[in-house]
Amino acid sequence: MKGTVSICCLLSLLILQATAEEEDFTSVIRDRSHIDETLRLATEEKAGDYAAAIQKLRKIYHTAIKPMEQAYKYNELRQHEISAYPGRTLGDSATDGEITSKPMVLFLGPWSVGKSTMINYLLGLNDSPYQLYTGAEPTTSEFTVIMHGEKIRSVEGIVMAADSSRSFSPLEKFGQNFLEKLIGIEMPHKMLERVTLVDTPGIIENRKQQERGYPFNDVCQWFIDRADLIFVVFDPTKLDVGLELEMLFRQLKGRESQIRIILNKADNLVTQDLMRVYGALFWSLAPLINVTEPPRVYVSSFWPYDYAPDTSRELFKREEISLLEDLNQVIENRMENKIAFIRQHGIRVRIHGLLVDRYVQTFKEKMSFFSDPELVFKEIVDDPDKFYIFKSILAKTNVSKFDLPNRDAYRDFFGINPITNFKPLSAQCSYIGGCLLEKIEKAITNELPALLSSINSDKQPGLSSCEATGCGEKPKNRYRKN
Repeated sequence: MKGTVSICCLLSLLILQATAEEEDFTSVIRDRSHIDETLRLATEEKAGDYAAAIQKLRKIYHTAIKPMEQAYKYNELRQHEISAYPGRTLGDSATDGEITSKPMVLFLGPWSVGKSTMINYLLGLNDSPYQLYTGAEPTTSEFTVIMHGEKIRSVEGIVMAADSSRSFSPLEKFGQNFLEKLIGIEMPHKMLERVTLVDTPGIIENRKQQERGYPFNDVCQWFIDRADLIFVVFDPTKLDVGLELEMLFRQLKGRESQIRIILNKADNLVTQDLMRVYGALFWSLAPLINVTEPPRVYVSSFWPYDYAPDTSRELFKREEISLLEDLNQVIENRMENKIAFIRQHGIRVRIHGLLVDRYVQTFKEKMSFFSDPELVFKEIVDDPDKFYIFKSILAKTNVSKFDLPNRDAYRDFFGINPITNFKPLSAQCSYIGGCLLEKIEKAITNELPALLSSINSDKQPGLSSCEATGCGEKPKNRYRKN
C-alpha cells in the first residue's frame, strides 16, 4: 500500500514538474527587435517622393487608360477562366483607392493553424486589448483587414465598402451578408504604414462553404487577386488536404510567385518528426501546385513566447528572418509593383479596345442594305475565327497571343452591350484630347517606363522623360514582381 502511494506521489511530482517547465518556457517572451530591424521600421521614408510618384501615376491612369475603359465598357467584360489573367480578374477597373493603397499580405489556411496568432506576433499585439482573438477551436469567422489609422478603432464592413477612398468598395457586389462578416481594424503602427494585413476565416473541410451565407470562394478570389504576398499557413496536425483546400489552391493558380507556405508551430516537434512532417506537407501539396519551382516553405513558430526546449531554435530564427526579408522586399518594391500593375492593366484595356474595334469594323463590312443586323452579328460573335477577329489583332499589332482573352467572354459582353453602341477607334479622337489609342499606347510604352525609371534612379518623378532616362535611351524593362 505504501509502495503504491509512493509511486502515485512520484508520478504527481513528475507531472507537476513537466507542467512547471512548460509554463516556464511559455511565460518567456521572445525578443522582437529583429522584426523592426529586418523591416527597417525605424527608417523614415521619403513621403514626398512617394506621394509625387503616386500623383503622377494617377494622372497617367485618368488621362490615358480610363477614357478607353469607359468608351469600351471594359468593366463589363467578364472572363470565364480564373487563371486566364493571373493576378487580376479580367474586366475589373482600377480605382484611385487601389492605386494609393498599401501592399496587401493575405493569410490563408485551415482553422486554428495560427494565422491570427502570427498577425498578433508581427504587430506586437499580444496581451493587449486590441489583439485578434485566438484559440484551439475555429475562432475567426470574419475577414479582418488590419490597416493603419491615426487612432485605434474598428470599422464596419458596410462603412469600408461605402468609402470610395479605400480599395474595398468593389466588395459590395458580394452582398450584405458578407459585409456583416467584414471588419476593419485601424491602429497607429509603423508596419501598417507600409503594408495592410488581411486575416481570413479558417477552412473547415467538414462544412460546406455555402453554409457561411455568402460566396466564400469568390470573396477569397477577390483578395487573392489583389494580394502582393500570400501566406498559406499549416501546422503539423493539419496536413490533410480536402475538397475545400483543393479549391483554394485552384484559386491560387497563376499566383505561385506570391505564395509562401508556412509550417507553423514547428517547435511542437522534435527534429526527426519535423523532417517527416515537412516531407508529408510536400507530398500532400504536390498534386495541387503544378509548377516546376515549388513555393518557398518557411518552418518556424510564429508566436510571442520562447521556442520549446530541445528544438532547432537557430533554424527557426533564421527562417523567421528570411520570411521578414521576403515581406520587406514587397514593401520596398511597392511603387514599382503599382506601376507594373497599372501598365499590365493598360495593356489589357488596349487589347479589349482593339478587339471591340475589330468587331465593329467587321460588322460594318458584312452589313448590306438587305441584311438583318442581329443575324449578321450573331454569326460574327459565334465564330470570330471565321472572320479573323483575333488573328488580325495578332497580325497588325504587337499583342501576344497569350494576352488575348477568351472568345466566350465577348459573346457575353455583346449580349448586354449591343455592337451599335460602340464607335471604331478611328472615330475616338478629338482636336484637344487626341486619340484614345495613341494616348494609351504612349502611356504603356513611354510614360509608365519613364516613371519607373525615375523611381529606380532616385530622381523626382516630375522630371521629363529626357531627364529621367536620357534622350533617345530606351527605358529598361523591369516589369516583374520579385
